[in-house]
Amino acid sequence: MNVPASSPPILTAKRAGVLTVTLNRPESRNALSESLMRALQLTLDEAVDDREVKALVLAAKGSVFSAGHDLKELTAHRRDPDRGLEYYRAIFAQCSRLMQTVVRHPKPVIAQVQGVATAAGCQLVASCDLAVASTDARFATPGVNIGLFCSTPMVALSRVVPRKAALEMLLTGEAIDAQEARRIGLVNRVVAPADLEKETDTLARYIASKPAATLKLGKLAFQHQLELGLSSAYDYVGEVMVQNMLNDEAREGIGAFLDKRAPQWPEK
Repeated sequence: MNVPASSPPILTAKRAGVLTVTLNRPESRNALSESLMRALQLTLDEAVDDREVKALVLAAKGSVFSAGHDLKELTAHRRDPDRGLEYYRAIFAQCSRLMQTVVRHPKPVIAQVQGVATAAGCQLVASCDLAVASTDARFATPGVNIGLFCSTPMVALSRVVPRKAALEMLLTGEAIDAQEARRIGLVNRVVAPADLEKETDTLARYIASKPAATLKLGKLAFQHQLELGLSSAYDYVGEVMVQNMLNDEAREGIGAFLDKRAPQWPEK
């Protein structure tokens, strides 16, 4: 069923510390239009300081998780006086900012992939910290087939799957199924379609039950150390461990472990 044009590009729901953000353009295959990316960026930004949110889930309406950029929107700007030059620079910068926000978000972000995720849609899945996929899910970076190489999706893809697996997807444009995506590390779990929402919610709520400051510190440290050389990474995470030892959560957690009791995490 088509969604009316007045429908918001995303939907949000908050429960038990988990904010579920649902792409809501099924009639456009949840293409990452300018308006959808703007709404998603705003929601992610607001979630940073929302004390009720411990983890986020990115889901989608319809049979397609996301088909990537809105090609109709992009093509329309070929009629601009500069043939779309400034618009294309702006839209790809907007997309890059969005993907980096997902990666660097202080709270874990989990993709719930019910269907096809292609091009920038596949990039969005790769940018998330974790991904749970339905057996119906398919993943592809098919830009090469239309003369628009998936260069920006390549950044996210090449950081989560082995080099040759990434290049095969990029150079052939062929789709892989959910089990192959799991084998190469693009997704964490593959479940039956009927179990997808429950499995993702269970994982998200379990992570959300962990101490909030420790989750934030750990995720940011994980992403930052990946950008460093080996020696620098150890220097960096050594200091992270020092600061972690000094915070209230570590004091309570270690004390509870030694006392053989359940920890009582301080409110954040």
